[in-house]
Amino acid sequence: MSSAKPSNTRNRTGPASARGKQARNGAAKANGAAKNNGAAGTNGKNATGKGGSNAARPAASRPAGPNRPGSQNRPVQQNRKARDRARGRELAARAEVAEPEESGRPPLWVQLVTLGLSIFGLGVSVYLTIEHFTGNKTLACSVNSVFNCGAVTTSSESMVFGVFPVAVLGLAFFTFMVPVNTPWVWRARRFGWEIGLLRLASTVVGVGFILYLIYVELVQVNAICEWCTSVHIATFLLFVTVSMAAAVWGLPKRAVRTR
Repeated sequence: MSSAKPSNTRNRTGPASARGKQARNGAAKANGAAKNNGAAGTNGKNATGKGGSNAARPAASRPAGPNRPGSQNRPVQQNRKARDRARGRELAARAEVAEPEESGRPPLWVQLVTLGLSIFGLGVSVYLTIEHFTGNKTLACSVNSVFNCGAVTTSSESMVFGVFPVAVLGLAFFTFMVPVNTPWVWRARRFGWEIGLLRLASTVVGVGFILYLIYVELVQVNAICEWCTSVHIATFLLFVTVSMAAAVWGLPKRAVRTR
């Protein structure tokens, strides 16, 4: 009887201790799972807060490469930008071609008047240049107390610095003015601003030079050349017309270069 009592005591103690160990192990596992879940939730929140919503998702659920959201819109946006640039170049070209007359393009009658005056001045300058080098043998001009072309064209003042004949300078001036006053050059798109400025500057220099020649005829030579006077009038009218065109319609705009 005495030997059976310890056996019963061990039997009662053994299952109880086993159950206690199992309970402690279960509680430890539950605490470990709770900690792991909390760490996973914290990591997911950090990844999501840093803009990593895709990182919180499984890798298999994230689209890769060109299937990513927004990647398919990039070619569409690039094509749209290319079309916008092409449209801008087309509009700029149309604006340049359809430029109104009020922007450096005077009407046709102004262009024809300047061309006619230039041709007239060129013809007279050619005639005076020929007469200068042939000794005025065929110079058609009346001779009296007021008009005497020979006295003017053979005077020392008919040579600039004793080297260049005045008739040759007039010939060079009108040789330049004829082409730049054609309607095609008036309407030129390329170098239109530069040509317009050079045209205006040339007429200013020309009218200044004829004022000096008029002074020479009236004060130093005391005679008037009819042919020279016609060149003076043509130069003055050319200056007035070109200056009026620049004041009313302005100089042509600079050409816009498009890439």
